[in-house]
Amino acid sequence: MFRTLIIEDHLGFQALLKETLHSVSPTMEITEAADGDEAYEKISSSCPNLIFMDIRLPGENGLELTRRIKAEYPETIIIVLTSYDFPEYREAARRNGADHFLLKGSATREHIETLVNFIVSNWRTDSHD
Repeated sequence: MFRTLIIEDHLGFQALLKETLHSVSPTMEITEAADGDEAYEKISSSCPNLIFMDIRLPGENGLELTRRIKAEYPETIIIVLTSYDFPEYREAARRNGADHFLLKGSATREHIETLVNFIVSNWRTDSHD
């Protein structure tokens, strides 16, 4: 089963992600966390395949958490989320191991669906369980 963790403290965007993910894959297991500490506990227990990571979180920021996760779980795909389209944010996300970068303000449901479909179909072709 494909497992996704949403680490996002903005409830409206969190709801959009959940709704979109369920439309892409109704059987996808989705877990949520609002901060870095809660997220790291859930990563350890559920081993998600995909993480949507807000760049700004209470406590540990999303870039630091991305780096920690990728060091321990390099196969986990991380999509960094932000409201700010700064080149330095994109570069910092890439340097810390993020696989994708998504702008909250311009991310449409269709764009999220396309990205997630691509990730899920590649995961399936890699013959994971």
